[in-house]
Amino acid sequence: MRPVARRLFPLLVLGAAALFSLPPRAEFRKAIPETEKIHHALARLTFGERPGDFEEVKKAGLKRWLEQQLRPESIAENPLLAEKLKPFDSLTMTDAELIAKYPPPQVLKKDQGAKRPRVQLPEDPAVRRALRQARQMAGASPQERGQAVLAAAPTALRRQILASRRPVAVIANDLTEAKIYRAIYSNRQLEEVLADFWFNHFNVFLDKGMDRFLVANYEKEAIRPHVLGKFKDLLLATAQSPAMLFYLDNWQSVDPKAMEQIARRFPNAARRARGLNENYGRELLELHTLGVDGGYTQQDVIEVARCFTGWTIRNPRGGGGFFFNARVHDRGEKTVLGVKIPAGGGIEDGLKVLDIVSRHPSTAHFVSYKLAQRFVADDPPEELVRRMASTFLRTDGDIREVLRMMLASREFWSRGAYLAKTKSPLEMVVSAVRALDANVDNAFVLAQVIGQMGEPLYRKQEPTGYSNSGEEWLNSASLVARMNFAMNLAGNKLYGIQANPEQLSFAPGAETRAAIAKQMEKDGGARRLYAGLVLGSPDFQKR
Repeated sequence: MRPVARRLFPLLVLGAAALFSLPPRAEFRKAIPETEKIHHALARLTFGERPGDFEEVKKAGLKRWLEQQLRPESIAENPLLAEKLKPFDSLTMTDAELIAKYPPPQVLKKDQGAKRPRVQLPEDPAVRRALRQARQMAGASPQERGQAVLAAAPTALRRQILASRRPVAVIANDLTEAKIYRAIYSNRQLEEVLADFWFNHFNVFLDKGMDRFLVANYEKEAIRPHVLGKFKDLLLATAQSPAMLFYLDNWQSVDPKAMEQIARRFPNAARRARGLNENYGRELLELHTLGVDGGYTQQDVIEVARCFTGWTIRNPRGGGGFFFNARVHDRGEKTVLGVKIPAGGGIEDGLKVLDIVSRHPSTAHFVSYKLAQRFVADDPPEELVRRMASTFLRTDGDIREVLRMMLASREFWSRGAYLAKTKSPLEMVVSAVRALDANVDNAFVLAQVIGQMGEPLYRKQEPTGYSNSGEEWLNSASLVARMNFAMNLAGNKLYGIQANPEQLSFAPGAETRAAIAKQMEKDGGARRLYAGLVLGSPDFQKR
């Protein structure tokens, strides 16, 4: 722990207790002043307020700004974002192209004679010096030294190093850095917040087998186009995505009886089959739609799994897309949530299930609760959730209209919602960068920090995704990590990141200001020290 952070640690611990406390229900009936509404909107609907954002929203008008964020296509995108994303060629490739250019380790082993790309060290002496210092200051293990060098390397060099060691790692790096750059620089902030929310809702683990190649296009093609559209379209896109099919093993789910018939003709096929797989059916009901208390049974899980037999991937190791294999589909009659699905069906059995669950009242409530939990409070008012669910059902699952209803509610603009949420590691890191109007040319460093705080991007192994509740994120180790990051950011001690401490406009509360003032007397009045203490304070951890 840094010396300054150590002396402020008691303040952090006291602040953490306040972060975990839930507001009384009566607070959701008390409106916040007009002067606080813009700050509240920027805290909840963006990845953090930047210097000048308040004035821009005030000039445009809050209602107009909200409507623009609900219609991201109406907002001109930041040209700087395109420049930041330009080096990441994998973002524009198909799954097949990714596999061909960045092959998995087993392919490289088979082709021992292939030449590995050579790493061209830059001529810039400052870069060479930074790389040498990073290696010297790193831990003793080769892995620690390697990570330190990657953190100190410019983007192009880092991608070269990754390609020379393990080409598939380039895809994960590009995906992770791009997410951070979008969160920092995009003008379409609500769209980016929702892309993060819906990916987390329909979570896929990046490091599971072929998903190393499939997740990039899963986010690009299944998640992003539907974040403000109809929930059913989003549900269908995820259900037919090769990434989801692979992650939850549905690509191998077959009707055992159909396989018996195939095995008689093709004996070798029997050894490859695994029978009925319930993974996707269970998560579809429990996590994606109805919720754990949504009224389904274990028999419903089995029936849903039967409906999705044959939903698979054409040539999964070659980057093929969704494919319905009618030969292994269970063509028998099924009953899902009390609805009979006649015998003799094919792909329409799974489509019927998606139709049933997307229109179900439990789905309307569960999805509305998750949205309210993300944007309003960890324990959102039930009355608000019910109104959002009613809008969901009335509009056939129109996500934009559900959010519009939420943004018009008194609960969203209440004292109970104001500063009642704790930032996740991603939100804390990105909001700190935005608060200091920092120029970022090395998002890899920020990804490392986010991972160290407990949220490695795209790497939540369980299908639950990361928690929307603040208790998941704050403990003594996390608080120290947040303070140390804040001090390093404000002190411009992170490779490839240039912060502007003098730009900080965030104002902490009276107790925090008093503690910081006392610390400033001891350590000098440098603006970077003040900015680091503010960004690491409990006050800044709230949104």
